Amino acid sequence: MNKFYVLLFAMSLSTTTMYATAKLTNHTIKSGDSLYSIAKKYNASITELQKANNIKQGEVLKLGKVLKVPVNNKINKNASQKNSIKPIAYTIHQGDTLFAIARKHHISIDAIRATNGIKKGETLKLGRVIQIPQHATVQKKKNIQVASKTIQTAAPKQNRSDSALKKVLISHAAPLPANQTETSKQKISTKTAKSDNKALCNVEPTKITALAKQKLGKKYVWGATGNRDTFDCSGLTTYVYKKNGITLPRRAIAQSKVGKIVDKKELRKGDLVFFDTSRNRKGYVNHVGIYIGDGKFIHASSAKNKVVITDMSKSFYNKRFKVARRVTAPASASL
Repeated sequence: MNKFYVLLFAMSLSTTTMYATAKLTNHTIKSGDSLYSIAKKYNASITELQKANNIKQGEVLKLGKVLKVPVNNKINKNASQKNSIKPIAYTIHQGDTLFAIARKHHISIDAIRATNGIKKGETLKLGRVIQIPQHATVQKKKNIQVASKTIQTAAPKQNRSDSALKKVLISHAAPLPANQTETSKQKISTKTAKSDNKALCNVEPTKITALAKQKLGKKYVWGATGNRDTFDCSGLTTYVYKKNGITLPRRAIAQSKVGKIVDKKELRKGDLVFFDTSRNRKGYVNHVGIYIGDGKFIHASSAKNKVVITDMSKSFYNKRFKVARRVTAPASASL
């Protein structure tokens, strides 16, 4: 037992010695510097820079400030490998948000903030050039590819729209007794699904549009689903449909796969309309609204910073329209 404590103490002492003997150098902040660029230059990590200089998350680096930078290559081997890929320089354009930039480059908002010293709530100035760390982007893309393969392997022949609708309907089923047989469970689930299915058909489209219009002018907040009467685009659709007894997936891209595809010429009130509003039109859905008739739709707009009504014939949205969905099903549908 004594040998164990001696070994543990020795390991602790060794680790402490490594960090204690790490060399420090001074770096004076210059125009264009960021924690990411400084860390890369000295083969250090952003976390080490923050700890060594008591820098808080999102704190802006002041020109002329002298930072203490650890430069022990052995300790920072992993950090050096992570920062070996050059970052992308990105120029802020009209309508850009951190959320949109992060999603476009498949990276987290926190990573962008940490790399560029952007505080929470800070306004992005047009023309500002920020750095997008690429090691995080590459890892994110790998995770997306793995997740996509997992979904395809789990249900290669299943229609995702039908599957999502089934989950919505069956989720309302009452809990079953513990001794309920599997056959009885299936009968009750089917019966409940048909009952809920009829309920979906009885939802008045005008109730959906009327509730959405009540939110006109309410503030746009990314990630909000009605808290304090604030919304993002998919948060608004989720809120309105939920109040009408229909549960939608949280994100716009997932909502675009639920329900029946509707031709643009056959749109009716209450239908969901989806767009690709990314700067270079990457081809994927990232915005959603509710059709209210007369060629118009209501949506939570990040550009207008509030819930607004927009004409679908407007050039920007007309060119970026992707698909429309009607989240209902005929009463006779088999589930």
